[in-house]
Amino acid sequence: MFSFSYKTRIAFNYILSTGLLISVVFCTIYAITLYSINKHINDDILEESSEYQEEIEIDSNNAYLIQVDQWRERDNNRVNVNPVFVQFLDNNNKLIDKSPNLKGFQLQLYKANKDNQFVDTFLNKQPIRQIQIPLFDKNIKVGYLFVAMSLDESTLILTNLRNTLFITFPLILILLFFIARFIAGRSIKPVTLITETSSRITTDNLKDRIDLPQNKDELYVLSKTINDLLDRMENAVEREKQFTSDASHELRTPLTVLKGTLEVLIRKPRNQAEYEEKINFSISEVNRLNNLVDQLLLLARFENQKQSLRIEKIYLNAIILDVITLYSNKISDKKIEVLYDFSKDYFIKSDNYLVSIIIGNVISNAIKYSNINGRISISLSKIDSKTICSISDNGIGIGKEDLEKVLNPFYRSDSTKHPEIKGTGLGLSIVERITQLLNIEFKIKSELNKGTQVFFKF
Repeated sequence: MFSFSYKTRIAFNYILSTGLLISVVFCTIYAITLYSINKHINDDILEESSEYQEEIEIDSNNAYLIQVDQWRERDNNRVNVNPVFVQFLDNNNKLIDKSPNLKGFQLQLYKANKDNQFVDTFLNKQPIRQIQIPLFDKNIKVGYLFVAMSLDESTLILTNLRNTLFITFPLILILLFFIARFIAGRSIKPVTLITETSSRITTDNLKDRIDLPQNKDELYVLSKTINDLLDRMENAVEREKQFTSDASHELRTPLTVLKGTLEVLIRKPRNQAEYEEKINFSISEVNRLNNLVDQLLLLARFENQKQSLRIEKIYLNAIILDVITLYSNKISDKKIEVLYDFSKDYFIKSDNYLVSIIIGNVISNAIKYSNINGRISISLSKIDSKTICSISDNGIGIGKEDLEKVLNPFYRSDSTKHPEIKGTGLGLSIVERITQLLNIEFKIKSELNKGTQVFFKF
């Protein structure tokens, strides 16, 4: 199979449709010309026939056609561009007289069904058109009048026209092909620029953008769409690089601490208490590392959108109570007061496992960033068809400049001011990704040293 360029295919399709149109136009021209010539010849033959019939006289002594002196004299005095052949036959189909231009030839007599009809035939191998008109005297047929004209000129005209159309048709198509190819090449020039720009774009070079055409046509929309796609790709690659860098750092920290602890442990013999202390510390770091890996894997699943959803009817009250029970020890250690008052049972349709994760992450953050003797309030309400869950605390809060950043992976607000609070900075990132996946409206409000409030609208 041959592979043609896009502009060649455009030009080819153009000349196909144009060729069809031109062929229709040429056929129409030829048909109109043919009709006009035939009608003109037919009218001339009928006109001549009428004149000859008016000059015919019948001899009172017999039934033969007589006296053709007048039409002979008229024909001798008239100049005809297209010669007219005239012939008379009697009732016995015998020749009475004929025009001198017939010389030694006669016009052919056809059967009665051809009377008063135009017939194309040949005279001395030359094309002619004739008509045979029966002549009557008192309703008795007394003979035939034949009138014929040569078709040489009309045939020549039609042949020349046909040859001209046949020759000009391919020439016009070839000319139109190159014109269409040239115009198509200029029309798709922005596509060529798009291709050149796209070929320069790699994962290491995502800064180039396609120049938008001045005309806001389909190519403008295409170019803008590709630029928007490149913007999203660049942002995604930058997030991926940042995520990889942060993940490497977060994984390296507990591994370095764990390695240092074990190296110190084996430098010299130690007592039972020291071994237990270092081993328990190492276990806590391993648990921290294991938790970090779990969160990274969970976040990666949402990044790749491979998380399969199991939408079902779930009991929101029970999920919240289960999370509170799960963190009951931490709540007791910090003497936090948890307030919740569910006026009724609230059911939603969503993924039970994922909803448990987002509720658990938010309550875990509320406990982590609450002060000793702090307070956490949880409320459920319904507005129209929406179920709203609010989780608030009166802890250290988040500054305005950090409120949007806390949704980024590994970002922790004022972590240096609160080194005692351990975390990975992935909790709210996971919450945001899950709410996007489940079409849950997620909003966070916070004020430094006053607390944080999180809203979910199911």
